[in-house]
Amino acid sequence: EHSSARLERFLQLCAENNVQVCVPSTPAQVFHMLRRQAIRPLRKPLIVMSPKSLLRKKEAVSTLEELANGQFQTVMPDVGGLDPQNVKKVILCSGKVYYDLEAYRVEQGIEDRAILRVEQLYPFPEDDLVEALAPYVNMEEMVWCQEEPMNQGAWFQSQHHMLNAMWRHLPNKFLRYAGRPAAATPAAGYMALHVSQQQALIQDALEG
Repeated sequence: EHSSARLERFLQLCAENNVQVCVPSTPAQVFHMLRRQAIRPLRKPLIVMSPKSLLRKKEAVSTLEELANGQFQTVMPDVGGLDPQNVKKVILCSGKVYYDLEAYRVEQGIEDRAILRVEQLYPFPEDDLVEALAPYVNMEEMVWCQEEPMNQGAWFQSQHHMLNAMWRHLPNKFLRYAGRPAAATPAAGYMALHVSQQQALIQDALEG
């Protein structure tokens, strides 16, 4: 079954800092993640969720400087050059759906939606997410976007962490889900339906 690595089942097993679950989206992130795993004193299993499609995606690149310097970022900030004061909505995501979101945002010329990547889902980096949200003082809504159906992926297991981080930044704001509806199977099984669902969830995240 190649349509899902069943992220939700790994996250369900996470407790008491027993493992690490990461979803790197760039070559530099992969390198720094593996380097961190090799040199850090913490000896815990590392579970990496990364699709083969990013191996061929021209947008998923890193410079030599990014590979040589820095460290693994549990939360990657927006790279769109937006004015944080103008941002009304912040979209959180993990993995390759980021590239679809960014492509649609550029295509539509959207300048008041920031996209943050949560690159480590467990232990969930609440403090790092609060820091990444800090510039967006006029944020009205936060959205979690995922490709998996609602009852799969990270939504059910991680939304309370996202809420905690959001409320530490701006109390009484709303966290919304943007993705496929709950389903008994991990994939639509029909390409036209898959494409239609993918377009709908991207539009819902950025324009809903």
